Amino acid sequence: MGDDLERRDYCFPNRISRILLLALRDVMGDNGVHAVLNIARLQHFIETCPPPNFEPGMTFDEAGRLFDAIEGIYGVRGGQRLARRSGEACFKYGIEGFGGVIGFADFALRLLPVPLRVRIGLEVLAEIFNRYTDQRVTLGEGEDSFFFIIERCGFCWRRHSNTPACALLEGLLEESLYWVSRGKRFFIEGVSCLACGDPVGTLRVDKTPLN
Repeated sequence: MGDDLERRDYCFPNRISRILLLALRDVMGDNGVHAVLNIARLQHFIETCPPPNFEPGMTFDEAGRLFDAIEGIYGVRGGQRLARRSGEACFKYGIEGFGGVIGFADFALRLLPVPLRVRIGLEVLAEIFNRYTDQRVTLGEGEDSFFFIIERCGFCWRRHSNTPACALLEGLLEESLYWVSRGKRFFIEGVSCLACGDPVGTLRVDKTPLN
């Protein structure tokens, strides 16, 4: 698999590409998304949204250009705020697209202690990325935190930043954990990022909820 993968572009499947574009439209509106897609040279996504299947869709190179374009229009801080809100919106569409895989609503899960629910939620998200995309994610755990470790990231692909550029993943994790914990918020921060030249991207998630 490794050799075959190196011979083609890394990518997200159509289903996840579709979720991303629908979430961006929710947050930025049609005009905003059209402007970003034009600047990123992704005009083919303006008229045709990818179908909800698992055929190869948006490449990592395209995703990296997309988020570079967002920051180019709205600035780094504004672009990261939009990316984080888009990550939150991705969760809604992800439930529709991966409901059978996620299984967060299982009654037995809701009886578990909150830290264990959070870990299971992070494991499921990592499994979705690892199974259905060319993104590569592992999990780590410390005394007070979980670590969502991204070894290959489409959202940071070929990008260069002075600050962690994983805002979309932060939003996705925040909304996912809010749901799996039944209404609790957790502090999540990017502590390393491939776009910053770090060997891996790392999102730290506090085990203790904020509320």
